[in-house]
Amino acid sequence: MIDLRRLHVLRVVDQLGTITAAAGSLHLTPSAVSQQLRSLAHELSVPLLEPDGRRVRLTPAAHLLLKHADSLATQWEQARAELRAYGEQSGGSLQLGGFPSVLPAVIAPAASLLREREPDLDLHIMEVESQNAFELLLVGEVDIAITLPNLDRPVADDPKFDQQRLLDEPQDMLVPADHPLAGKPAVSLEDFKFDEWVLPVAHSCDQFELASVACAAAGFTPKVRHQAKEWAATIAMVAHGLGVCLLPRLVPIPSGMAVVRLALRDPVPRRRLLTCTRRGSREQRAIALGLDALAEIALRSRVRG
Repeated sequence: MIDLRRLHVLRVVDQLGTITAAAGSLHLTPSAVSQQLRSLAHELSVPLLEPDGRRVRLTPAAHLLLKHADSLATQWEQARAELRAYGEQSGGSLQLGGFPSVLPAVIAPAASLLREREPDLDLHIMEVESQNAFELLLVGEVDIAITLPNLDRPVADDPKFDQQRLLDEPQDMLVPADHPLAGKPAVSLEDFKFDEWVLPVAHSCDQFELASVACAAAGFTPKVRHQAKEWAATIAMVAHGLGVCLLPRLVPIPSGMAVVRLALRDPVPRRRLLTCTRRGSREQRAIALGLDALAEIALRSRVRG
């Protein structure tokens, strides 16, 4: 008999790339993870790891096994949904995760709906950047994550995850109140190619990549003068005349800030928000309720489309 927990360890090692990273995610020691994989290899009578310099890598046999492990995991998630339908008419637990700007605009209102409709649901919310969401989904610490697509994220048909569109959110320009273009009804991104910009540190969050790609498509590289990740800090810098920035439509501007939000003419930069779950888990009652609440909030936001 094969221990399915060892298959799960193999999937996490494949997702995170190293035994050390997988050990941290699974709350195990690296030696314990290595022992789990050695035991699995012994059970199957095939090598699963091979030397790669000072590190190790998965063998072709391990990659073949992963295809079956992903299929088994999907079937198990589906089985959980069907079995719980017999007895779980209320209650249950749900872990929702999302990056900082989506928490107040989407996740918190959805959680409020869930608390009103399902008072017995044990609900937990976690702030998590997209690049970390898939790890947390895989190990079961998050059930639904709102993520953004990117080149370093799992592909759309990744067998471990089910990624579905939630909404497409336009980006606006945020400029100081005394900016020469502040009175325009609509502007082009190219109009700001000579401005100084406020952006997050490179690769610290999704907004840096989105702004960089949008500016490149408009034919220029933004002149980054100041760097901030939190929106409150970024908006304050713009208000004090230190630069301009792209601002997602769902991000609110605190009252009293000397800034102007400008709509961009086509092509309008947008960020696509996805709901991501473990493949096969969407019909589980608590997860289905969470997805329904998120979809309702997305419709209310009036940025869908």
